[in-house]
This record gives sequence, structure tokens and C-alpha cells, in this order.
Amino acid sequence: MTHDRWHPAEFKARVDDVLRRYVAQEAEQFAAVDPALGPVAEQLQSSVAHGKRLRAAFCYWGWRAAGQPDDESLVRAAASMELVHAAAVVHDDLIDDSPLRHGRPTAHIALRGAVRRRPRSVSAGRSLAMLVGDLLMGLAGQLFATSGLPAAYLARARPLWSALARDLIAGECLEILRTGAPPDTVESLKVIRYKTAKYTVEQPLLIGGALAGAGDRVRSGYSAYGLPLGEAFQLRDDLLGLFGSPEATGKANTDDLRGRRPTALLAETWRVADDSERRQLRALLGRRDPGTDGLHAARELMRRLDAPDRVEKMITERVEEALAALDGLALPTPATTALTALAHSVAVRGA
Repeated sequence: MTHDRWHPAEFKARVDDVLRRYVAQEAEQFAAVDPALGPVAEQLQSSVAHGKRLRAAFCYWGWRAAGQPDDESLVRAAASMELVHAAAVVHDDLIDDSPLRHGRPTAHIALRGAVRRRPRSVSAGRSLAMLVGDLLMGLAGQLFATSGLPAAYLARARPLWSALARDLIAGECLEILRTGAPPDTVESLKVIRYKTAKYTVEQPLLIGGALAGAGDRVRSGYSAYGLPLGEAFQLRDDLLGLFGSPEATGKANTDDLRGRRPTALLAETWRVADDSERRQLRALLGRRDPGTDGLHAARELMRRLDAPDRVEKMITERVEEALAALDGLALPTPATTALTALAHSVAVRGA
């Protein structure tokens, strides 16, 4: 691999290898406690088996853009970002009661099988999934701490880990608190920023930069690039959630409607809807399962009110803002090239 050139597939393979080895070892030790833990250990490994490894990539280029060379210890540290993401996904699917992720049963659905002959198997499966998510977050910190980077480097980044966890949990809490409230675009964008944007792009970049000893100017530039790009990422994901195909997204199309989640897409629809259209939207959101007919009706209403086009414009504006910030940083050419490519990847398809 030529490390001064960006090869996403090769980088993904490096991160996948780190995660596979590390989580397999941890899962083996976990299952060794008692044979009954086998299904939980299997779910632990399954939870990290998929993904584009974008968060690891942003951490890596946060390091490289600050002038540091390719380093296997840094790749291990960057891989820990994917364990944070895996933990967030398990918890998010549990909170939203989502049945599918990457086309497969989510953790709380899959773990019902381990307790299917027990009383309250649904509740037990959910409890097991919650604990899998907790364990993944713990393993993320451990992988980071044992990455092999010098202790002084790790100490520079340690405060950012607290900020990452705090912001991520704050975003999840805000989504729960605002679910079912009158849709509001400003509030929806705040949820997006804290629940997804910061831990997907900005904070991995800042952690990579802190490890590398990046200065204030570079760190400010990382935030100016990372926040709007992270928002674009989630806005794209929200569009795909309702208008993408389940085969491509690996999720159920009705999740956002069924959960009445405070997405910008829903908020923009509500903002321009008249009284009659708002009554229709309330009726759709009030269904326990909107089904195919409800999904079709919601899509048609959103299209009629141009909500997808307005969200698409939000995505374009945020990507342009991120790229302008990147241009202003005057980073080494390989880093600029890679971060530009990552920005376009995020804009086309969030994952």
C-alpha cells in the first residue's frame, strides 16, 4: 500500500483486521467465563463485522494531516473509533426498536434466541443487547489505550474521549426527549450535530490531531470541516431512511416514521405543510406500524412539499462549507486529497 495515496478499500482492510483480531480475542475470554455466554460473545463479534470505517479514516487523516507518518499503532487507535460506533449502533437500535441493520437482525432481536425459552424473552434480549453495547464502549477505550502509541500522545487525546462520549449520549437523550414533539428544523439539526456529526467526523479528526500534536489552527480547521460534514452525513442517512431501498440501506424504511424521530426531513415537511397536510402527517405518525401504504403516503406528501429537495440542498451547502474550510487549512496534498474524497463519499452515501 502506498500510504501517501488514499486507498479506502486497503485502509478498511487494515482496520477490519485489527477489529477482527482484537474483538475475537476479547469474545473468547468473555465466553470462557461460562458456556452460556456464547451467544453474547457471538453478537459482540457480529456487531463489528460491518461498516465503511469512516470514523477510523477521519482519525487516521487527523493524524496524517498534522504531519505524522503512517503508523500501525495509529491504525489500532483509529480502529477504536469503530468500536464506539458499534456501541452507539447497538444502543440506537435498542432505543428505536429497529429490527434490521445491514440486512440482519439487530442485536436485541438476535439475542432473543439465547433466551427464547425463558420468561420475558423480549425484555431479556433487550437487556443483553444493552450490555453488549456497554462492553463495546469499554473495549473501545481499552483498544485505544493499548494501541502502542506513546503515553504522552495518548494523554493529549484523553480529554477528547470524555467529550466524545458526553456529546454522543447528549444527542441520544435529545432525540428521545424530542421524539413526538412538534417537528422543528433547528432542534432536529441540534440532535443531528450531537448524536452523529461530532462523533462521526469532527471528534475522530480532533483525536487524530491531538495524538499528532496538531496546533490550534489545524484543530479549529478540523472542526470547521468536520461539523458541517457530519451533519451532511446524517441528513443523507435520513433521506435514505425513507427514500432508499431496504436492500441498499440494510434497514427498514418505516423506522423513522414508526419511531416519530425528529429528523430534519420530517421537520421540513411539517414547516411548510398546511393544516390539512399536518393532520395527514399526524395520522401517519400516529400509526404503530405505518406499513407500505403509510410509507407511500408519507413519501408522496414529502415530495409534494419539496422536503427531500430542501434536505438535499442542506447537504450540498454543508459539504461546500466543509470543503471551503479544508481549502483554507493548506494541509499536505495527500491529506487534502483524502479528506476531499471522504467528504464526497459522505455526501453521496452515509453509512
